[in-house]
Amino acid sequence: MFGVVPKSIWQNINPADANNMCSWAMRCLLIEDGNRLILIDNGIGNKQSEKFFGFYYLHGSDTLDQSLNNLGFTRDDITDVVLTHLHFDHCGGSIEWNSDRTKYKTAFKNATYWSNEEHWQHALNSNPREKASFLTENIVPIQESGQLKFVKNPKEIAPFINLRTVYGHTEAMMLPEINYKGQTIVFCADLIPSVGHLPVNYVMAYDIKPLDSMVAKKTFLDDALANNYILFFEHDNINECCTVHKNERGQFAVKDMFDLKLIG
Repeated sequence: MFGVVPKSIWQNINPADANNMCSWAMRCLLIEDGNRLILIDNGIGNKQSEKFFGFYYLHGSDTLDQSLNNLGFTRDDITDVVLTHLHFDHCGGSIEWNSDRTKYKTAFKNATYWSNEEHWQHALNSNPREKASFLTENIVPIQESGQLKFVKNPKEIAPFINLRTVYGHTEAMMLPEINYKGQTIVFCADLIPSVGHLPVNYVMAYDIKPLDSMVAKKTFLDDALANNYILFFEHDNINECCTVHKNERGQFAVKDMFDLKLIG
């Protein structure tokens, strides 16, 4: 998760267990706008084999269905699913088995699924580095369902959502920038998966083009600093949101840390 940064440095931020593994979240974001309910990413899902899940030591009691139910919703209420990218931990919940586990079906039957054509084609024709992250059963059934739509312009989904396209982690990942009560909340996906990834050179070994990731991150953090963006973290298992500043060494760092529900 921290690429070439030595464990002796990053373990102070994200301590590893005896298996050299760290705890991470798969935090999604739900946006209610009138009669629309927009879900950004949907986690790893539950259709993979026990062996597959065994690699990742899933733990905790939170589920997407439970989180939706706590807000008075179900999956059938979702009108739009925005997929930042198609790695399995971000889109695995898009598709599920039917009742007798013979066919796949969309988990959000009333929703439009949003991706972009550049990233979609990249996922279908993947490189050896990413192939294990792009699972056919997470991707092809969406298109076969007729519910897939490719974004043609950055504000197509809603006028208050701007989609920033970034490169490096994968090709053409989308970061939703949500305007809410005069503030901009940015769903950081895997450009900045956690607070521990704020330093520009802390990029993941998963990134196919780490130098491009660093350029994209620096450009984004310059904008975040200038415009006081709120960063929303998908994989940080403790911290939900922060704003940034530059510390005494001129590096990007946390200014204020808080939960999303505290935003007015």
